[in-house]
Amino acid sequence: MSTRSVLTPARSSPRGGLARARARRRRRRRRISLVLGVAALAGLLALLVLPRIPDAVRELALPLRHEDIIRQQSEAKELDPSLVAAVIYAESRFRDQTSHAGARGLMQITPHTARYIARLSGGTTFEQGDLATPQINISYGTYYLRYLLDRYSENKVLALAAYNGGEGNVDRWIGQASTTERGFAIDEIPFAETRHYVEGVLDVQGDYRKKYRSQLGL
Repeated sequence: MSTRSVLTPARSSPRGGLARARARRRRRRRRISLVLGVAALAGLLALLVLPRIPDAVRELALPLRHEDIIRQQSEAKELDPSLVAAVIYAESRFRDQTSHAGARGLMQITPHTARYIARLSGGTTFEQGDLATPQINISYGTYYLRYLLDRYSENKVLALAAYNGGEGNVDRWIGQASTTERGFAIDEIPFAETRHYVEGVLDVQGDYRKKYRSQLGL
């Protein structure tokens, strides 16, 4: 074998070059098809998912659960469902939980308040575990809210203040106020925590009325 035959590269046959070109074109077509397929799948997912994003964001920012119970109990107690939803939001963010003070469930009812409500409503039996049940918790909470509205002449500020800060404190504030019970305003609440609570409930009540009108039967 000569040195020339070793160093000189072999020439490709025309048929071999054509086969490689066809293979490259097939690979290119597969890549294009893959890219187009991924794009089509992404477009389909966008059509399915994007319309749901506003609802998901709304649900995270302003949750609503047990709307059937809220509607039922609000109608029975002659309450605005959006007010009940706003109280639940302020109290628990619609999560069953127990506070450091022992308040339990969606509307954060303490065992002491639950026994008080049971006496007011003519109930004879009460078990603390019942407060974890949404139906019972919302029933107790709406009964108490209705009682407070009746007690304070339908003044939502006073009723919500009593729900958060207690009837004894509210009675004292009314005695110290320069206005009548009906004219008692938020800025007359001396406890900052209770004042902010009442402001928050009334603000978010408007959001529930706008965003969940059909779900709350408004």
